[in-house]
Amino acid sequence: MSQNIKIDPYGFREYDARWLYEKDINQSGIENLGKGLGTQIKIHTKKENPRIIVGHDYRSYSEEIKTALKKGLLSTGCYIEDIGLSLSPMVYFAQFNLDADAVAMVTASHNENGWTGVKMGIKKGLTHAPEEMKELKEITLNEKFIKGVGNEKQIKNFDKIYKDDLISKNKIKKKIKTVVACGNGTAGVFAPDILRGIGCEVIELDCNLDWNFPKYNPNPEDLEMLHEITKVVKENKADIGFGFDGDGDRVGVIDDKGSEIFSDKIGLLIARNLSSKHKNSKFIVDVKSTGLYSKDKILLENNCETIYWKTGHSHIKRKVNAEKALAGFEKSGHFFFNQPLGYGYDDGINSAIQVCHLLDNQNKKMSEIISELSSTFQTPTMAPFCKDEEKYLVVEELVEQIKNLKENKTEIDGQVINDILTVNGVRFSFEDGSWGLIRASSNKPSLVIVTESPTSDGRKKKIFDFIDDLLQKTGKIGEYDQKI
Repeated sequence: MSQNIKIDPYGFREYDARWLYEKDINQSGIENLGKGLGTQIKIHTKKENPRIIVGHDYRSYSEEIKTALKKGLLSTGCYIEDIGLSLSPMVYFAQFNLDADAVAMVTASHNENGWTGVKMGIKKGLTHAPEEMKELKEITLNEKFIKGVGNEKQIKNFDKIYKDDLISKNKIKKKIKTVVACGNGTAGVFAPDILRGIGCEVIELDCNLDWNFPKYNPNPEDLEMLHEITKVVKENKADIGFGFDGDGDRVGVIDDKGSEIFSDKIGLLIARNLSSKHKNSKFIVDVKSTGLYSKDKILLENNCETIYWKTGHSHIKRKVNAEKALAGFEKSGHFFFNQPLGYGYDDGINSAIQVCHLLDNQNKKMSEIISELSSTFQTPTMAPFCKDEEKYLVVEELVEQIKNLKENKTEIDGQVINDILTVNGVRFSFEDGSWGLIRASSNKPSLVIVTESPTSDGRKKKIFDFIDDLLQKTGKIGEYDQKI
């Protein structure tokens, strides 16, 4: 690789690519990424001039990154259709609506300023999975590029087509009073319009675009953002509060009393709401999600099946597609609705719309609906630092240790492990439905830890202490981002 090209191999993650701009990748590096992606698209589509939808989020440097990426794509012979300032789901939607061959969305989603990245996909509605990312990395780093002659056109006002598509299918009867929080990210120019369009009364919170993110990152798992929404919901006596992430594919939900509802519980409520109309459906949830799905009586009455699968929007999306599931729910707030509700990709605004349908269908407040679920004590998603080059090995060792504890019937808070799921790290469960999870983060140098107990807060903490003890003994764990 010539010396003025900078591209850190670790930026190629499991299902997207993310770098600190100019520290880990420079403009020539981005251009090479475009050449690599263009080459990969041509190999997979077997077309001389595949059509690719390109969009970007609202960060100060996203346009210049998009320009460099497009330069690379053009050099391979791609025909670019640039839809401008976008949300990730708008780019995914455009691939269906314009019947294109691939997508490339310039975004670092909710990461701090300085980060950039690209979400990519070839098969409609799906984003790159680990095998495609690996292939892209090899093409790009070894500069095995195909040359061609591309062209580019700007698609004007595509945002209107995207908004109208969601509005026209989803009118509601009730006037639901909704706080819409966007953390000054790109969703600010989309979510309020769409939710007003379906019939909500909208109270906007930080919906003006500001790429400095003056208050906090647009991240619905960020407690600061959630606390702010809570305050505004209470002040306005709103029915519901929604918080959207930087590129609009995730949503966080606050009920009418100002309480945060973890996304996995929202998913369960939506699944219940859908199950009576769509009996015998399958739902996919990720391994960070509540254990309540597997024993939920309404889902079981409607003969619906829940499959726990690997965390990560690409993995859940593919599983929803492969299983022809009706929907998929990820703990981080990525929800996927398959036909007839959507095209299978994650769209935070469509997710918020499904919550509005839930409220529209029932003569109850959100807090009453949520209280019908069994309560569980659940930790937030905690991320202790662990080096990228060590995290997967650390998790492998811990999987073995936990298997041994199960075999030896070692008790944790008076209970033995009765089930282990290893599709993604290790999720170990107990007789009472309590569980703990240890996995490697797919987009940061850290592990991911979650615990839940339907029995008591104390048990939830005991399981966390047990995990933390295992982690500390490895000697390879740094600070947590947040801790219970």
